[in-house]
Amino acid sequence: MPLVGTGEIVGAAAAARHGCGAFNAIQLEHITAIVDGAAAAETPVIVQLSQNAVKYHGSLAPVGTAALAAARAAATPVAVHLDHAESADLVREAVALGFGSVMFDASKLDYTDNVRATREVAAYCHDHGVWVEAELGEVGGKDGVHAPGARTDPDEAAEFVASTGVDALAVAVGSSHAMLTRDAALDFELISRLRGHVPVPLVLHGSSGVPDDGLAEAVRAGMTKINIATQLNKVFTAAVAGDWRGHPERVDPRKYLGAGRAAVAVEVRRLLGVLKLGRTEPEKVTIEQTLRD
Repeated sequence: MPLVGTGEIVGAAAAARHGCGAFNAIQLEHITAIVDGAAAAETPVIVQLSQNAVKYHGSLAPVGTAALAAARAAATPVAVHLDHAESADLVREAVALGFGSVMFDASKLDYTDNVRATREVAAYCHDHGVWVEAELGEVGGKDGVHAPGARTDPDEAAEFVASTGVDALAVAVGSSHAMLTRDAALDFELISRLRGHVPVPLVLHGSSGVPDDGLAEAVRAGMTKINIATQLNKVFTAAVAGDWRGHPERVDPRKYLGAGRAAVAVEVRRLLGVLKLGRTEPEKVTIEQTLRD
């Protein structure tokens, strides 16, 4: 399948009232695991690279080019997305490299400056055929828009979208970034109200902290793009650590990194089932099945 735009995947999911999975990658093993998991699920997927991941690699081109290459070789539609970019220069670099979408994060600015900066980025991206996601700002105070107690106001969200021209909006409904436990309680009534007010697809950040039944209910209430990062990191790290503890004599990193990659592929396949089918019971799929499929 060719590399596709994020808007194609999100738009199709919204029309079908399904969720679509947007998974953050840090290194090549993450990228290929996400693609493998989507192929096994026979479902489109979005591979995301955050500004922090770019910093880890020193620049966007090495990891960004790898993600684009993996997408072009995938068996199912794959989009490549720049996540949480706070720099307009980084956005322009991603557009030049061939990314189909960006998430511009001006949430540290006050509302007026956030609107101005986001509108400028959206105009630039749209001139180049690139889809744009944004988030609204620090609705919840010092902890940021995605602190558990923060909530997005539906009227302000609608005004923000109209003023900026963005294609999707990340909203605060009870999740929080980097949660290690899966016990976040989402405000499903607010999700429904936001869906009724906001004319573009809604995005859930901090989804790793939401249990499977909460993710499925969030999609039913009106969420479309579901961002998942920490959950994959947990799965990857546990598999790598377990393999290394079991075989401390190994010096070939392909062995333990491969274990992490395989485990992430299984988790991606499982989570895509939750988002697309509302299937909240754990799927009995082995690593071998996922890679074989």
